[in-house]
Parts: sequence; C-alpha cells; structure tokens
Amino acid sequence: MGKPTGFLEYERKDGPVRDPQERTGDFREFHGMLFAEEQRLQGARCMECGVPFCQAGMMIAGMASGCPLHNLVPEINDLVYHGNWEQAYVRLSKTHCFPEFTSRVCPALCEAACTCGLHARPVSTKENERAVIEYAFANGLVKADAPKVRTGKTVAVVGSGPAGLAAAWQLNRRGHLVTVYERSDRPGGLLRYGIPNMKLEKSVIDRRIRLMEQAGITFRCNVNVGKDISGKELAAQYDRVILACGASNPRDIRVPGRDAKGIYFAVQFLSSVTKRLLDSDFADVPYELAKGKRVMVIGGGDTGNDCVGTSIRLGAKSVIQLEMMPKPAESRLESNPWPEWPRVLKTDYGQEEAIDRFGEDPRIYQTTVTEFKKDEAGNVCAAVIVNLKPQLDEKTKRTAMVPVEGTQRELPVDLVLIAAGFLGSETYISESFGVKWNARTNVETLPGEYRTSEERIFTAGDMHRGQSLVVWAIAEGREAARAVDESLMGYTNL
Repeated sequence: MGKPTGFLEYERKDGPVRDPQERTGDFREFHGMLFAEEQRLQGARCMECGVPFCQAGMMIAGMASGCPLHNLVPEINDLVYHGNWEQAYVRLSKTHCFPEFTSRVCPALCEAACTCGLHARPVSTKENERAVIEYAFANGLVKADAPKVRTGKTVAVVGSGPAGLAAAWQLNRRGHLVTVYERSDRPGGLLRYGIPNMKLEKSVIDRRIRLMEQAGITFRCNVNVGKDISGKELAAQYDRVILACGASNPRDIRVPGRDAKGIYFAVQFLSSVTKRLLDSDFADVPYELAKGKRVMVIGGGDTGNDCVGTSIRLGAKSVIQLEMMPKPAESRLESNPWPEWPRVLKTDYGQEEAIDRFGEDPRIYQTTVTEFKKDEAGNVCAAVIVNLKPQLDEKTKRTAMVPVEGTQRELPVDLVLIAAGFLGSETYISESFGVKWNARTNVETLPGEYRTSEERIFTAGDMHRGQSLVVWAIAEGREAARAVDESLMGYTNL
C-alpha cells in the first residue's frame, strides 16, 4: 500500500465527459481519460483492504459482489499510484484478456464492492484499468504472443462475442489451433452489434482482433453454424467445440397490435444502426429510422438506455422509456448493505441526454403496454399503457407486478423498441449439436462445469448462464477454455 492516507487526501476524480449537446451530434466515445498524473493519484485512494471484496467475485444475496475475473485490484491500483504502468499491465493480464472492453462497458462490480464506498466515493478502479490497458497499447506492451509450440489439437469456437473471444485467446496461447465462427459479417458479437459505438468504439475491437489473427487465430465470418453447416459436421472437423452464441432470443411483448410496423427488438435496431455506420465509415447515418419520431423504449436496462441514446442521435422528436419495476431508492437501504450490489437509482448516459434534450427523465416506472394501435397504413401510431403495482402471489410466495384498474391511458408513438431482455439462446444451434438445454433454453451442464451432454462439446457465456454482463462472459470464456484444455491434454496450466 503505497499511500496509506490516500483515500483521505484525494477525492475521487473521473475522466472528462463531453457535454450532452455536443456528444449527441455524433457516435464517437464521449467518456475521456485523465492525464496520467491525475490517474496516478486515483490509484493512491485504494486502501488495499485486508479483505478486498473488489476482487472477490462472489455471490451475496443472489447478486455478484466484486469482479468475476478476480482481478488483482489492490495490487494494480498500487502500481498505478507508483506510475509503474508496465507492471500494472502484467498484473492485469494475469486474470483479464480484454480490459479495453470492460473498462468501457462494465458496470464496475469491483467499485460497488469497494470499502471506500462505505463512507465516500469508491476507488475509480474501472478508469484505472482503462488507463493501464491504453498505456500498454500505446507503448507496444500488448503483443500477439503467438505460441512457440503447437499441440496439434483443434478447437472450433462458435460465436465471437466476449465469451468466444476469451476462450479463443486462452486456447491459442496454450498452443491449440483455434477457429472462431461468426454468423455476422464482422467478429465481435454483442460487443460489435449490441453495444453502440459511443460506448465502445469498434476500432477498439478491431485492434484486438488484429492481434488475435496475428497470434494464429482464424476467424470465419458470415457462417451461421446450425444452418450453413450442421453442428455434427463441424464437430467432426475439430477435436473440441465451444458454443458461445449468447442469449440472443429476445423477450417479446405479446399484446394486441404487436404486428404493427415500426416495432422492433432493441438489438435488431441497434445492430442496423451500427452496421450502416460501419459499412459507410460513419458517412451514412440512418436518420430515417427515428428522425422526427416519438419513440417508446420498453425496458429499463443497459440495452434500453442504449436505445434512448441512439434515438436521440438519430433526431427523435421525443423519447420515453417504460420500466415495469418501481423506481429504485437514491441511496442504499438498510436491507441492501455493502458489499451487496447496490440496488439504487442509476441515471445512465442515455437518460442524461434525454433530460438535457427534452427537459425531463424519460423513464416511466411501474408501467407496461397493454395494446399497440395502428394507422390505416399499418404503422404503429399509439400505445395503450397501464400502471402496475407489486402484489404477493399467495401460491408461489413471489411478488409480481399486476395492472392497476382505471389507470389505462394512450400515448402517441411512431417507433417502439423492445428491450425487455432475453429468453436464452436460439435453440436451432443446440439442436444441431444435439446438446441438451434447460427450461430457460440455456445449454445444460453440470453445476460449475462447461462440458455439455455431448462429450466433446462445451459452452460458455450467456448461452450457458443466461443474459448477463460482458465481464461474466469473459470469465466464463476463460473457464471454458481451461476445461477444454484439460480434456485435450489431461491437465491444464491455464
């Protein structure tokens, strides 16, 4: 611990954020970085606790507390404080493949479990990690690291999202020959097409993909495994297969009028925007998707927030966001003590931009849609919404949100984006490989394991655990790689 009184001497300082009026005019990243000396002092705030929950990655009260990757957080923060950026990168690389991704899009479970957060603002571990990895890239420390010896074993990874990329990176380092299959035209999966460019610039993904290719990993895009090639055919060509296709089966809103034009799933909308931007090198902005329209986003999570921010950039006339659950408390309740994940109100960048643009928070809590209405051309023109209230189900003993009589009302809308979460993976892939799945259509394994019902087929990420965070997907990809390596070699040093 280089600065025992650092948390007393220095206030938390975050990197600069571009003004909403400026940043909504483009799709570039808007969250900047501190100067190295300023970031170094942020590392000094780390208390190097005797029990560092920040790196525990354990479940408390059904929620994750601390980093699932078990990053060596106090050590890295201390090295940042001492300005030893190279050694900080070495430490970070021991547990993490892609800190350039999580330092941009992770909700920072490490910071939520930081002891400093008990009485003050937590250590800026997420920004410290970004400073470390960007220093490493800028100074040539991040290398392809092609293995010196190949094992002759072959592995196919189906899906190039964070879980698939992490598994491929680890297995290639071990010396196995890895081929990654992706049904889209570019690798990256959720990172590429599910997260908007202003949160994660795609050049950051391209930078990493180039290194992976230089290290010997093969990417085969525009190949839809399960349709273009059967799972059994693919399995016959490789010693092992990892299924990392994500939880890409969106939850629908099944109400009258759902067939109206102008109603899209959120990821479908976000993907189409990103693809147009990438295909044109950002010269062709698809304003026609939302310009002048009254937009309704259904769902209050990260994807819903991304839809809000994207709609504003496309010139929406207005944006509202429906959330089924009650508005969270602004600070921790006694029933939600540290180091549990804080169930508190979070106003993300999209909501901030809506407040700046339209003068009010776009979120309407405890509300859902009961009907969509169409105009003569079949386009959605209105949504009937109703208030909800929590009610205990006497049979299941669970609380459900139920409609409140007499609260129905109609809102004019021109574009509806459904961001209500996902119901597991698409079953055609599982069926093609002949693997079993559970009631949530996640691929089934024994608890804590990654091998499926088919001996040579493994799984990882959202396809295994259900819809989750990028950091969990990376952690799962690393663990699946370890299981595959052990099954191939009889032992593993991953």
